Parts: sequence; C-alpha cells; structure tokens
Amino acid sequence: FRIPLHRVHPGHRTLNTLRAWGEPAEPSRLGTPSTGDKPIFVSHPCALKPNSLHVSCLLFCHQVQYFGKIGLGTPPQNFSVVFDTGSSNLWVPSKRCHFLSLPCWFHHRFDPKASSSFQPNGTKFAIQYGTGRLDGILSKDNLTVSDHKKIGGIKGASVTFGEALWEPSLVFTFAHFDGILGLGFPILAVGGVQPPLDTLVEQGLLDRPVFSFYLNRDSEGADGGELVLGGSDPTHYIPPLTFVPVTIPAYWQIHMDVQVDTGLTLCAQGCAAILDTGTSLITGPSEEIQALNVAIGGFPLLAGQYLIQCSKIPSLPTVSFLLAGVWFNLTAQDYIARGDFRLCMSGFQGLDMPPPAGPLWILGDVFLGTYVSVFDRGDAAPPPVVMSLPLQQLLAA
Repeated sequence: FRIPLHRVHPGHRTLNTLRAWGEPAEPSRLGTPSTGDKPIFVSHPCALKPNSLHVSCLLFCHQVQYFGKIGLGTPPQNFSVVFDTGSSNLWVPSKRCHFLSLPCWFHHRFDPKASSSFQPNGTKFAIQYGTGRLDGILSKDNLTVSDHKKIGGIKGASVTFGEALWEPSLVFTFAHFDGILGLGFPILAVGGVQPPLDTLVEQGLLDRPVFSFYLNRDSEGADGGELVLGGSDPTHYIPPLTFVPVTIPAYWQIHMDVQVDTGLTLCAQGCAAILDTGTSLITGPSEEIQALNVAIGGFPLLAGQYLIQCSKIPSLPTVSFLLAGVWFNLTAQDYIARGDFRLCMSGFQGLDMPPPAGPLWILGDVFLGTYVSVFDRGDAAPPPVVMSLPLQQLLAA
C-alpha cells in the first residue's frame, strides 16, 4: 500500500524540533511497556528540551516534517500523522481534550460519537517529554489507509490508539501534523499496546511486516515522498540493496562508523545509531559532532547547532557512514540546509543522550532522505534494514 508523504518547509526562524529523550522509568529497561496510567519515557519527534540533555531546536531553515493521511472510525475521520520509526504508538487529538490544551483547537480531533465502529477502552496512557506530558486514554476503532496509486487500501483494521486529552507542549500547537503513527518495535509501545504494523499483519491486511520510506528532499519537488506498507517499490531505487542488521530490536538500532574526507574518523571503535524518520537532522554526542562540524568549517549557533557559509558548499568534504561493510556517503548538498543571509545550517547537531539508551547517534531525515530505506521485521534474525540510493538521485547524477 503506497501512501504519499507531504513535506512542510517551516521557513526562516520557524520553530522546529528534534526528538525528546528522557531517562527511562526503569533504568535497565528503556521503552518497556507501562502498566495502568504509569507514564513511560520514550523518544518522540515533537518536544522541546530545556537543558543539556533536552536541547531546544530553533532551526534556521530546514526542509522537514514529513507526514501522511490516515482515517480513524466509521465513516473515516481524517488525520495527518508522522510515520515515526522511533516510537510504536498511534495517537491523535481527541474531541474530548481539555479546553486549555491549545493543540486540540488547531488540529483535527477524533470524535467517538461520530463513529459507528468506536469501542471504548478508557485505559489511561501518558508519554513524558522534556517540557511536559502527553496524556490521554486508549480507545479502539477502525483504521483506514488509502493507496494513492490504485483503488482500495487498508480498511476495517481494528486498532488500539490513543486519544490525546492534554498536550502541554506548545510545539504541538504549531505542528503541521495532528498525531503520530509509530513504526518501531513492540517493546517501545506505551501501555503494552500492539503497534499498528503488528495489528495489520495479525489481521491479514499485510502479508509481511515490512515497510519502506522514500523521502523527497528536493525543494522543487511536487511531493514529499512515499511510504510503502507491506514491501517496497523498486521504482524508487536501483539495486543492489545493502542488508544492515538491527542490533537491538526496540528502536531500529544499528552499528556504524563515521569518517570525513578531511581524514577525521569518528566512532573509531564503532558506535550505535538509530534510523529515525521522526528526527530531522543527524545527531550525535556533542564532542564528536563538534569535531565533525569543525572539519566542515561550521561554527556554533546554539543548542548544539552549527552554521556555515553557503558559499563553501561546493568545496565541503564528504561525510561517510559505514553500515554493514558498505560506505554510505553524504555530500554537502545532502547535509547542508540552505538559509538566509548567506548562512546555511549544518545537518549535524550535538545531542548527548544518557545511558542506558545512550550514547547514541540518530540518523534522521538528512540521512534517510539521501537513501531509500526498507525496514523488515520478517523472519530474519536479527531483522535487517535495507538501504539503497534512490533512483531519482542516480538519474540526476
């Protein structure tokens, strides 16, 4: 099933955000399901972070926020959601939200009274963010996902999802999407809820627990890319595909090395990274990101971000990531976001993540927009992520 993705350009001085990372409720078991209404700390693409471990992100200019459409209920109530590989829950704002929860008034809200297939659950859930919590209740209803290239799609999938009743973070007010559809592993699901992907496979609506992303970062492009549920679209890439094993099946976590053409080597002994469609930039430990930005001529702005003179883009070095024995290269055109006043923004940002999850790199849309990725939770052990250059990029070259 092919789902078109839309891309939003926040523009100059627009507030945008990276993922929030909090200390886990149980230090040795990050992402384990919570019980009852006990909050659990998980990653999320939309939360402000007020200190060195939760860094606010005022982006100078960046082509970010990819989202698509789903329907919930009968008849379907439409929502824009981020398809997020860094979390495992589906949630949208609720018609029953608190009247002081500003994001509710600026986004589509789910109305259980308008759905003939609604099934109440009522279990409380909470997700803790750097500046507050997302609180709500669990409910059950039918999920609809349309295929934009053929008649039909996913209909009648009975899923458990969250109705957000209280969203204290102001960032949700300005977001161009309504909610989140998580595509991570079940262990990350808050409240022990079955993730949407698992539900679709269990109910026979998807043959395989496989999905793929093509993110279009061309600012002149008419579309933002495509998510394919149940497989991949070979028209998006040219083989061969590189199979990258997942080291810890919670986030889509992999092992990598990093090298810059200047001779700088990072992650000398190898390091952990996650492939995360819910994060816009590439983040890593602040000391290593500082060294990387110095190597490409960047200078610090704030909150782990770096600027660089746009005129230097043609001469900037390639930054390469070694995954499963294959080098994946990013040129300056890939990792630099153009801005105003002759200044551009580096796509590499410092973000120190505490143990037990960290230290950890996040390969966000700067990386995933350069390479097509196929996420496979099938029979392989460990499950792989498959990477390839997008067909459009090869043709352009």
